[in-house]
Amino acid sequence: QVQLVESGGGLVQAGGSLRLSCEASGFTFSSYAMRWYRQAPGKERALVAGISKFGDSTDYSESVKGRFTISRDNAKNTVYLQMNSLKPEDTAVYYCYVVRGAGYWGQGTQVTVSS
Repeated sequence: QVQLVESGGGLVQAGGSLRLSCEASGFTFSSYAMRWYRQAPGKERALVAGISKFGDSTDYSESVKGRFTISRDNAKNTVYLQMNSLKPEDTAVYYCYVVRGAGYWGQGTQVTVSS
């Protein structure tokens, strides 16, 4: 079955960096686009970044453009989110999502940015 396992979250000071990873299994990873979403307390889940199946096309929400970079390694079945210049408003649970059928979610990883 489809599994998405996120890792790399944690507590970081404002201005710092984190790299999130999402390891996928149970499907042909290189055949599907991938996305990162986040959900802050009391807010709806929101799209952060997306990447095409070959990694040749990416898109970002305006709030993270220029600070976050999404990438993927199809040989490792893994998608990454490099987050730089982190701000307190980036605090959220970050979820990996595969654009396959109805879609599948990972369990999420907590990112907390202190001011």
